[in-house]
Amino acid sequence: FPDDSGVKMKSGISNVHLHNCTVGADVTINNLGDYIANYIIEDEVFIRNCGKIFTEGNTSFGNGTEVAVLNETGGRSVKIWDRLSAHQAYIIALYRHRSKAVSLLEGMIDDYTRKVSSSMGRIGKGSKITDCRNIKNVRLGPCTRIEGSISLCEGTVNSCSEDPVFIGPGVIMEHFIVCSGSIVTESTLIDKCFIGQGCVLGKHYSAENSLFFANCGGYHGEACSIFAGPYTVTHHKSTLLIAGIFSFMNAGSGSNQSNHMYKLGPIHQGIMERGSKTTSDSYLLWPARIGPFTLVMGRHYKNMDTSSLPFSYLIESNDESILVPAINLRSVGTIRDAQKWPQRDRRKDPDKIDQVNFNLLSPYTIRKMFEGRDLLRRLRSISGTVSSSYAYNNMRINGPSLEKGIDLYQTGINKFLGNSIIKRLEKTEFASDEELRERLVAVETAGKGEWVDLAGLIAPQVEVDRLLDDIESGKVNELETVSEAFRTDRKSVV
Repeated sequence: FPDDSGVKMKSGISNVHLHNCTVGADVTINNLGDYIANYIIEDEVFIRNCGKIFTEGNTSFGNGTEVAVLNETGGRSVKIWDRLSAHQAYIIALYRHRSKAVSLLEGMIDDYTRKVSSSMGRIGKGSKITDCRNIKNVRLGPCTRIEGSISLCEGTVNSCSEDPVFIGPGVIMEHFIVCSGSIVTESTLIDKCFIGQGCVLGKHYSAENSLFFANCGGYHGEACSIFAGPYTVTHHKSTLLIAGIFSFMNAGSGSNQSNHMYKLGPIHQGIMERGSKTTSDSYLLWPARIGPFTLVMGRHYKNMDTSSLPFSYLIESNDESILVPAINLRSVGTIRDAQKWPQRDRRKDPDKIDQVNFNLLSPYTIRKMFEGRDLLRRLRSISGTVSSSYAYNNMRINGPSLEKGIDLYQTGINKFLGNSIIKRLEKTEFASDEELRERLVAVETAGKGEWVDLAGLIAPQVEVDRLLDDIESGKVNELETVSEAFRTDRKSVV
């Protein structure tokens, strides 16, 4: 049994107390300070210099844990399970108006939790556990690697041979699920969290009651009750993300939000739509909603909603919030972001749980551009005369910025529509104008209405409603069927 340095270790069991365990072939277990109890240890497992590894009572290994995401008081709690996707969690947390569908989804998770509950833990084939203190009620998938962790309690590590999980020195985790390809290391503290595929949490990061989905990164800072959709990244010390939903987001150093009105407690929440960023020392007062691909600079002490004005800058000037609409559309950084995300997909597991749409221009963002263009035109029309500035939702839009925003939104709309027509007509020959027009006739009806971003997955609202209707009618009654609905190829619609 070779270690990372190539030194071969003989398989066998020495200096260890085993109680009610099943041990596979070619296993090495030695030097345990206490014991291993109630575990199925599969083939080729290596365990050395640990304290106590045990299963106590009947446990669900983290499945069914309620995570108080977005609302610290629990109003939008999501029950986690082994294959929770960002899209399913989004529906459970944000679609509370579809209470029957949400209740049925939670019931499916409860059923799954009962099925996987057991009084016997499992250490998957090829796993390696060294220099750990205590592991209690934890199920480990194949090829899991744990080195120097302090305490793991009530959780599941869904590692696989194609994309192993690494849990490193100083880590303390309770009530958790970690998916394939993820790394949790360097004294990170985790409590009541779901960590999706390809995530990296390290450098003393701290998180509680939070969900992290594909390719998130958390270093140095703190997360409390956040919904971190795919590619949410925070690198810096003193950065707090709290009670918000994010995706494709980068948090600058010292970024902060407030969810307290101190007489009422932490009842407020915020939404930063895909692609938004915060600069150093930024602040937002929840409740607020920030539109897609918006850059937030400075400190903003009033509640605001920029959801209909995507690709904007939100700037602080003399304690006033200034909005510069659409300016991010001409930024090379915006294009770079859209190109880098697919390249930074760390997931090697052939079975990807989150279905991510990377498109910068999509039916979702283009609809927002239409809204933004029309909104700016209305603001100009209501004023009656050309104004030096316009007030909107506790923000100020300078006159020249408004005019430039209308032009930029129209340019973005034209580019998307032009690209769509070219895509539809490419590799096709036409004998007449009539044949060309027939080719441009829509064959799908689902994409004609509103589109939504389900934490990385862009979908027609009518399709989401149809899925929820099928859940409420009983036509869809299994978690795997729900997951399959998100995987369904809708390229013809997009």
